[in-house]
Amino acid sequence: MFFEFGIKDVVDILLVALMLYYIYRLMRESRSINVFIGIMVFVVVWLFVSQILEMRLLGSILDKLVSVGVIALIVIFQEDIRKFLYNLGAHQRIKALTRFFTTQRSKEKGQREIKAMVMPMVMAAMNMSRGKVGALIVIERSMPLDDIVLTGDTIDANINQRLIENIFFKNSPLHDGAMVISRGRIRAAGCILPVSHDLNIPKDLGLRHRAAMGISQESDAVAVVVSEETGGISVAIKGEFRLRLSAEELESILTKELE
Repeated sequence: MFFEFGIKDVVDILLVALMLYYIYRLMRESRSINVFIGIMVFVVVWLFVSQILEMRLLGSILDKLVSVGVIALIVIFQEDIRKFLYNLGAHQRIKALTRFFTTQRSKEKGQREIKAMVMPMVMAAMNMSRGKVGALIVIERSMPLDDIVLTGDTIDANINQRLIENIFFKNSPLHDGAMVISRGRIRAAGCILPVSHDLNIPKDLGLRHRAAMGISQESDAVAVVVSEETGGISVAIKGEFRLRLSAEELESILTKELE
């Protein structure tokens, strides 16, 4: 049997190891590493009982548990699985392959649409920064934010600088929540976001920044924050902050991230 071991078996082992590594990373990021260890122990016991000891009764019971357990795990970890599949599809090489098949005309049209969307946000952010008006704008990308939109008031309007500033005006009833922008339109305002409890967030950053960090950790959205205390402009992307941005830096970041 040893001499029948070939290149196909090597590839098979490497693929299984790669799959287990990514599952381990997924569990670790979602703080479910003990669940992963428990699953691996159960799989080892199942293989030992059914394949090595060939215990038919116990092996058949474990077989049934495995078939049901896979469905249970999918239900329990559906959010983590969705995030994992998104990260796989959002990989830089996958994006490069997608862009390769995109026509030049489509690229130019997309760039014009992105600029038309970014500039009103940048101008509104700068005006609110000067007046120290707090704001939180969440821009949807690949991952839908329908559940976030439902927590606020539907607007469904074109992206307009004055409209953004009016929504976040201090006496506006919607200024405390987040604005969600999706598919080139303002979908809703006054939305409630998940708040990050990350201990690494600087203590001088307020609740808006924690909400921006929370939505950037749970989705691929880009969150723009204007601080009510300092007027500083920040962007949260993939669980990381970019603080104290100028108008040019904000425009460059949004344009790059929304391509």
